Amino acid sequence: MPDVPFRSARQLAADIRKKKIGALELLDLYIARIEKYDDALNAVVVRDFARARTRARAADRALARRAAWGPLHGVPMTIKESYDVAGLPTTWGVPTYKTNVATRNAVVVDRLLGAGAVLFGKTNVPLFLADWQSFNAIYGTTNNPWDVTRSPGGSSGGSAAALAAGLTALEAGSDIGSSIRNPAHFCGVYGHKPTWGIVPRTGQALPWQKAAPVDIDVVGPLARSSDDLALALSVMAGPDAIDAAGWQLRLRAPRAKRLRDFRVALMLDAPGFPVDRDVRDRLAALGEFLRRQKAKVDERARPAIDTAEAWRVYVRLLRAATSDRQTDADFEKNEDLAQSLSPDDESYHARATRAAVSSHRDWLAASEARHRMRLAWAEFFTAYDLLLCPVAGVAAFPHDQHTERHERTVSINGTRLPVTDHLFWAGYTGACYLPSTAAPCGFTPGGLPVGVQIVGPQYGDLTTLAFARLLEREFQGFVPPPAFA
Repeated sequence: MPDVPFRSARQLAADIRKKKIGALELLDLYIARIEKYDDALNAVVVRDFARARTRARAADRALARRAAWGPLHGVPMTIKESYDVAGLPTTWGVPTYKTNVATRNAVVVDRLLGAGAVLFGKTNVPLFLADWQSFNAIYGTTNNPWDVTRSPGGSSGGSAAALAAGLTALEAGSDIGSSIRNPAHFCGVYGHKPTWGIVPRTGQALPWQKAAPVDIDVVGPLARSSDDLALALSVMAGPDAIDAAGWQLRLRAPRAKRLRDFRVALMLDAPGFPVDRDVRDRLAALGEFLRRQKAKVDERARPAIDTAEAWRVYVRLLRAATSDRQTDADFEKNEDLAQSLSPDDESYHARATRAAVSSHRDWLAASEARHRMRLAWAEFFTAYDLLLCPVAGVAAFPHDQHTERHERTVSINGTRLPVTDHLFWAGYTGACYLPSTAAPCGFTPGGLPVGVQIVGPQYGDLTTLAFARLLEREFQGFVPPPAFA
C-alpha cells in the first residue's frame, strides 16, 4: 500500500472512517509536507490552514458520534485558485484582481464540502488561466515535481504538481484548452474533462462571470487514481439549482467490462500536428499491450472529420469563448491587428486574433460546423467505444517566460514548433463537448511522465473512467516523483 500522503482519496476516506487515522492528523501531515516541500514547487499558493483545522476537528468529533458527512469525510484537499471559496482570494493570476476576495463558494466547492472534504488551500494558475505553464505576477512560478526546471502544465498546473508531490489528497481544475488534461500528462497524475455542461461552472469565474456557462469550458477533478476521479465526478456532477427543475443527470454505464471487450481507435498523431517520438512510443506501447489483451485496436479508424477544419473551428470557438476577457482597448487593438494581418497568414496567432474580434454571424457558422462534427463523432462511437490519442505532442517542457505565448516553441523530433499547436489535441474532441480522461502511460527515456487521452462519446464519462481504471490496474498507475516520495 502506498505511503499515507500518496494514497488515494478513497482509501484515505476509508482509513478515517475506520479510525486508522484522524482527519486532523491527516490534515497536519499534508500541512507538514507543504511546509517541507512547497518552497521547491510553489504549488499551494493560498493557504487556509486555521479554518481547515477547525473543520478537521469537527470531522473527528462527528465521526465519534457516528455522523459521517459523506464519501469524502475528513479528506484534506486543495482546489484551483480560480474557484471561489468564501473568504479567500480569487484572482486568476491577474494583478488587477489581487484584492478580489470571494464572498460565497462556487457550486462545486459547496458540493465537495457537502461530501465531507476539508479544504485547506488553493493552487497556482497562469495569468487568465491561459498558458501551459503556471506563473503569474501575484504568486510566482510553479515547478514540475519530476523536474523543477520544467513546467507542471497549465492552467491547473498547481493542482497537478501538488497531487504528484503528495501535498494534497484531491484536486479540482478547469479545462477549455486541456487545462486539466495537460497538467495531468506533464505531472503523471489523472485528470478528467467531463462532458460539457454536466458539472456546473458557477463560481469558477472572473468577477463579472458569476453565472453563465462558457462554451467548451468545463470543470472537473484531478487525482492520483482513476477511482478518485470517478468519486469526485459523482460529487461534482449534476444540474445546478436553476436547471434541476427540469433535468437530472444519468450517465450511461460502460458497455465493456474487461480490456479485451473494448473497441479502441488509436491515434498517434495527426496531419500537421506531429508528436515527439518519446510520447508517441509510449502510446504505441499501450496499443501493443491492448492487442496482447485481445482488445480490438485500430490505428486507422477516425471520425469523418477533416483535422484541419477541426483546428480552424476550435480556434474560432475558443477565442470567441474567451473574448470577454479583453478590455475595450484590447478589443480595439486586436481589431487593428486583425485588419493588418495577411489573409494568407494561417498561424495560430493570426487565427486567434481574427476570432477574438469576429462577429456573432462568424460564431454561428463555426458552431454549425461544430455540430456537423458532433454528428460525425456520434456515428464513429457506434463502431468504437473509445479513441486513444496524445494529450500533447511533448512531455513537460522547460520554463519559458520571456516571450508571448504564441511566440514560444518546443522541440519535436529535433524541430522547433509553436507550443500553441498542441492545443489541437485539446480542441479536436473538446470543441465537440466530448469527455476525456488523462491517465498515466509511462515515462520518456529521460524520466518525464507521459499521459494518454482517453476520449469517449458525449455523456460517456463512465466509459472513459472505467477504461482508465483497467489501465491503472493492468498497465500503468501513478508513480510518486522520487524527490518527493
